[in-house]
Amino acid sequence: MATIGNENRYGLPELKFRERVHREYRDLKESMLTDEQRARARELWFPVRWIAAGWWLFRGMIVNLTPTRRALLLIGLILAFARISVQSEKLNVNTGESFVTAGIVLILFVLMLELKDKLVAKYELQDGHAVQRALMPDRSPAFPGWRLWLFTRPANDVGGDLVDFAGLEGGKAVLTLGDVAGKGLKAALLTAKLQATLRAYIADSPSLVNLFGRVNTVFRRDALPQVFASVVSAVIDPSGGTVRFVNAGHPPPLVVRHSGVLQTDRGGPALGLIDAAEFHEQVVDLLSGEIVLIYSDGLIETRNAGGEFFGEERLRALLPGSCASGAADLGERLVEACDRFQGYAPAHDDLSLVIMQRA
Repeated sequence: MATIGNENRYGLPELKFRERVHREYRDLKESMLTDEQRARARELWFPVRWIAAGWWLFRGMIVNLTPTRRALLLIGLILAFARISVQSEKLNVNTGESFVTAGIVLILFVLMLELKDKLVAKYELQDGHAVQRALMPDRSPAFPGWRLWLFTRPANDVGGDLVDFAGLEGGKAVLTLGDVAGKGLKAALLTAKLQATLRAYIADSPSLVNLFGRVNTVFRRDALPQVFASVVSAVIDPSGGTVRFVNAGHPPPLVVRHSGVLQTDRGGPALGLIDAAEFHEQVVDLLSGEIVLIYSDGLIETRNAGGEFFGEERLRALLPGSCASGAADLGERLVEACDRFQGYAPAHDDLSLVIMQRA
């Protein structure tokens, strides 16, 4: 079977048609089947597994339709398989074809209604994605004495990761990477609220510790139950190589020095988890060329088709030599390595990076 296209930008061959269909079927099962059903299916004999999965998918489709569409689809299926003949002395008419045609029309009508809903949702998500992109700072914002590289990519059309850059009084700047629990539209809306709250309070907060305490109070008060956000905010100064940052429940930032890679402390709890949470500031002094790397857990939790995680070990293996190559080169290499490792497996989480290198 012919290959569709040549290679993507990471050198991976494009999927063949059969592989694309297999991937669509796999994504369908991921979306429609419960964890229990997927576990049961793996224990079944192969032919029985297909029958069971088909039934579960069909039942899931029926359950997720509105009552009206559910009724129309069931009527359409009944008519599509009906074979009814009307015979009498004066009339001999086979109405089976008419019923089949009517059934197919009803099924197509339901599919068109579902397609309409999908297109409306798609356009709304595209608008949401455009808004998120507009709120995202430049990939490499200019700041004296530093080389910066910022990146975020949602697993779906919109995501729950926040990457932000804002100037402060006195010529300083603050960089933030946050990760709201979950993904998709709900996480994206809460991410926008998180960004707005941080920006509203940062100007009149005497320290990052004070800022995080105030934001935690707002997030605890207004967020949905069991929703929290892990956040790291770092302040840099053009006059020196000091990075001051607070970590609230996020993977600890890594410091790439000429002599090796160091991991910072874990920090306090994620925002929105507990009342009166306590946070503490960490300080890192960088020499010229040294780097602070902040990343979302979507980096180390990138999974390949076999379910294996990218992991911290692979991440750390890519860091030596980065002080000489630069922030942008490191960021591009990390994203490319994750994409190559993931291959054709679906993305399970948003991927974000903030890289600060002392010039």
